[in-house]
Amino acid sequence: MTYPDIRLLVPHGGPMVLLDRVIAVDQESLCAEVTIRPDSMFGSAAGVGAWVGIEYMAQAIAAHAGYEAYQRGEPVKIGFLLGSRRYSCAKSMFAVGSVLRVHVVRLLMAENGLGSFECRIEDEEGVAATATVSVFLPANAEEFLNGSVE
Repeated sequence: MTYPDIRLLVPHGGPMVLLDRVIAVDQESLCAEVTIRPDSMFGSAAGVGAWVGIEYMAQAIAAHAGYEAYQRGEPVKIGFLLGSRRYSCAKSMFAVGSVLRVHVVRLLMAENGLGSFECRIEDEEGVAATATVSVFLPANAEEFLNGSVE
C-alpha cells in the first residue's frame, strides 16, 4: 500500500521532519522508517545520539494523528510531547547506515486530547529503544498557546 509523504503528516518543516516514510498505519498504530545518514539532523559522522529516539517516537505519533486527519480531509494539527516513561535504549548511538523502524501503538486518546502511546524502535539487531510517550493534541493549538482555552 502507498501512504502519503510523511512531510504531509507531520507538522514540522524542512530538516525538522526526522522520519523518512510511513511503512504501515491503521486505526491504532503506525510504523515509520528512518535511515541514519552522516547529514541526519542531530547527527555526526558516527551517527545520531540515542536521545533523539524520543523525538523519532514523537514524530511517529504525530504522523499517526496526521494520517487520521488526512483520511478525514482535515489539516494536520500541532500536538505537544508531554513526556515519556521508561525511555530505555540499548545503545548510546544509532549508527550511520542503520535503518530504524519506529513503531507506535495508541494506548489511550481521551476526548480532551490527552493521549498515551507504547513506542519502540527496531534496527537490524532487534529492539533498540522502548518508551511510553504521553502527548496532548488540543482541538485548537493557537487558542491553547494564547491561553484562551479553559
